[in-house]
Amino acid sequence: MEFIALALVIVAIVFVIRSIQVVPQQNAWVKERLGKYAGTLGPGLNFLVPFVDRVAYKHSLKEIPMDVPEQICITRDNTQLKVDGILYFQVTDAMRASYGSSNFMMGITQLAQTTLRSIIGRMELDKTFEERDMINAQVVTAVDEAALNWGVKVLRYEIKDLTPPAEILRSMQAQITAEREKRALIAASEGRKQEQINIANGEREASIARSEGERQAAINLAQGQASAILAVAEASAQAIERIARAIRTEGGEAAVQLKVAEKAVEAYAKVAAESNTTLIVPSNMSEVSTLIGSAMQMVRTLKPGA
Repeated sequence: MEFIALALVIVAIVFVIRSIQVVPQQNAWVKERLGKYAGTLGPGLNFLVPFVDRVAYKHSLKEIPMDVPEQICITRDNTQLKVDGILYFQVTDAMRASYGSSNFMMGITQLAQTTLRSIIGRMELDKTFEERDMINAQVVTAVDEAALNWGVKVLRYEIKDLTPPAEILRSMQAQITAEREKRALIAASEGRKQEQINIANGEREASIARSEGERQAAINLAQGQASAILAVAEASAQAIERIARAIRTEGGEAAVQLKVAEKAVEAYAKVAAESNTTLIVPSNMSEVSTLIGSAMQMVRTLKPGA
């Protein structure tokens, strides 16, 4: 009796253990009853019928990164290109992920590779480096559409590396070097051009400044000369006016005659002193008187009312 009781206890414990299943968070387990799909067990405590129900598949509902093996793709311009990428997906339907495909992970990987070869085959080599985001988006769209039947949502695809052949790399490096040298030469020529423009502008402005200075100096000189001439004329006019007033006074004509005689004598003396020739004095001194008389006649004609 004790043996039977112990056996019943052991059987009961086994039944309890097999009937209770605890599913972790972000997981989904597929239950089968007698080989047929009987539901999906969510996170927490779940009960099964012992020896009738069983957990057939276990899926993680977390985002899963999956490496897509490196492959060689042929571009539109017949260049071999090694492409390595990584795919991110998430199981959204545990039942479809279990029964929709025998191996949905392999299916996603193969589909990503074939789609990538097709996209790169329609592009030239240079475009593959420029359009990486577009390539990633097209791979995600194509793979996600097919993965719906597998209960999988494809979230992202990222190209990790694009590696062309070594000779292509060398030619690309040479092209980049030539382009940089070209930009350097253009920059240097632009610098020289700007320098020449600046020098020409400076010379032009300096020439304009010099001409303006010369013009202003000439104007100032002319104005100074005009002022000097005007001052001399005004002084001469004042002197003449004073002389005229002096002549009109008593004894003025006699003083003028005396002054003219003095000037005539001074002129003869100056000629005698400065000239190496012999000075001939007029024998008839009445000619000097005639000269003085002519001068006085001119003075009288200048007098008002004469």
